[in-house]
Amino acid sequence: MFDSLTERLGGVFENLKRRGALSESDVDAALREVRVALLEADVALPVVKSFIDGVRDRAVGAEVLRSVSPAQMVVKIVHDHLIEVLGPETADVEFHAAAPAAVLIVGLQGSGKTTTAAKIGSWLTGRRKKKVLMASLDTRRPAAQEQLRVLGEQAGVATLPIVPGQMPEDIARRAMSAGRLRGCDVVLLDTAGRLHVDEALMAEIAAIRHATDPAEVLLVADSLTGQDAVGVAERFKERVGMTGIVLTRADGDARGGAALSMRAATGCPIKLLGTGESIDALEVFHPDRIASRILGMGDVVGLVERATETVEREEAARLEEKVRKGAFDLDDLAGQLRQIRRMGGMDGIMGMLPGVGKVKRQLADARVDEGLLRRQEAIIQSMTPRERRNARLLNASRKRRVAKGSGTTVQDVNRLLKQFKQMSSMMKKVNKMGNRGLMRHGLPGLPMR
Repeated sequence: MFDSLTERLGGVFENLKRRGALSESDVDAALREVRVALLEADVALPVVKSFIDGVRDRAVGAEVLRSVSPAQMVVKIVHDHLIEVLGPETADVEFHAAAPAAVLIVGLQGSGKTTTAAKIGSWLTGRRKKKVLMASLDTRRPAAQEQLRVLGEQAGVATLPIVPGQMPEDIARRAMSAGRLRGCDVVLLDTAGRLHVDEALMAEIAAIRHATDPAEVLLVADSLTGQDAVGVAERFKERVGMTGIVLTRADGDARGGAALSMRAATGCPIKLLGTGESIDALEVFHPDRIASRILGMGDVVGLVERATETVEREEAARLEEKVRKGAFDLDDLAGQLRQIRRMGGMDGIMGMLPGVGKVKRQLADARVDEGLLRRQEAIIQSMTPRERRNARLLNASRKRRVAKGSGTTVQDVNRLLKQFKQMSSMMKKVNKMGNRGLMRHGLPGLPMR
């Protein structure tokens, strides 16, 4: 998300830094480029105008033009203004209501509401330790209620039993009653997708809101909505009184204009981001961290949090001991590849590190993606346990067998073995030199196509 905006703004600020002292015309030229970058990212025109005007008021003042590092000062002003547009602080999902608190999930058709409802249920159960009941109020789309039931089983979240023929408002009341009887903390109500111009459907959801008095009304919006995002958000806020926004498919949108537009136009905070297809691919939206990522400053705190959630401490300790003894094998490499994928792949990790724009482009040119990580893992899984423990056993005939079993080529197998050899050699050097060795030699053996 925001990849194209990050790249364009990075170029603008690099040009500013080369100039040293800045004139007012330099700042105006840079802001024109920022304006174009925002428009190309599908940010709504009124939001762009307001943003540029706010930045210019501060950027052309004496504070910038006379500062020791004027270019850095401009970057800081843009950064601070981005935070204001995205939201001054992280907005939590609120439950200021008697249990069970209702959370109403609304949105357009095809925006990913049902999947998002299951993700939120899993997130509340696992990270917030809430007892959750999910109920589908979608009586229009075939098998919508069954879809939520199946997703609930996958996520380990209870769902309301399906009663054929019930109307949405009646299902909502039954869900709230069941939530009270079961001692639930939260009842998630997944409504049917509706067009924001469909008056009858908007009236239906307003009636559901009146019947359940929800603590949260979350608009689920596709990040790819583009310029129409503002109209959608404003209509839902007017008719339903939404309290927050959940953006889906954030991993598939390189522009990110919807995030900037919807928050600025409605004043409703973006609370959560859907970052993938898996049930746990949901993140809290931190405006300051997102602003830093847009400007290429990275999100090291977010990366550490993601690593903490996905790394198993016992496994990490076991791997550290094996590296210390020089016993790192192909099973360990496969574990590291799985770990990278759980953290969002190379692209997800690199996007959270500061100042790695050029490295990201190199990785893209080398076609380092999740598909490559999966192929390399498949190669390792096609080896016998003995071969994984001792790579020297892999002669020409064994490599042909492994390549056939993994659906790859012998060249792919050789490339992986070469990478593994480089990693093993580097780990031995690091082990001899202590902690400072890693800083001197860098991270070894990135998978390359």
